Amino acid sequence: MPDESDFHSDAGAPLRRVLCLCAQWCDTCREYRAVFDEVGAAHPQLQFVWIDIEDQADLVGDVEVETFPTLLIADDAALRFFGPLTPQPQTLARLLEGLALQGPGISAAPEVQALLDGVLAAMPTQTEHAKSP
Repeated sequence: MPDESDFHSDAGAPLRRVLCLCAQWCDTCREYRAVFDEVGAAHPQLQFVWIDIEDQADLVGDVEVETFPTLLIADDAALRFFGPLTPQPQTLARLLEGLALQGPGISAAPEVQALLDGVLAAMPTQTEHAKSP
């Protein structure tokens, strides 16, 4: 799991999480990690989380990842996006900007919702984060 330095939120607002599902053996994933971290640094109000689908297989559960990188973006438990993304910083930045204009979340397949619920359960709440050193 990520350490608490990966957590960013504004008090009282839904916490938008940007989860990248990748694998250490994947060259594209290893290269994309720097892009993901760069975009995350530019958006400190969001929580960027890197999930290795093999090292954290218990968290990923039944979600099948066929294309890397695959992103899951959610506002708390409300799914906003789930799918593969081309590995350029501009693509992720445009997606995040576009999602800011959308209304309520979208329906998630049961296995995707289970992944999101598992991530929510495994991470500190905004209040817990605020108390962290």
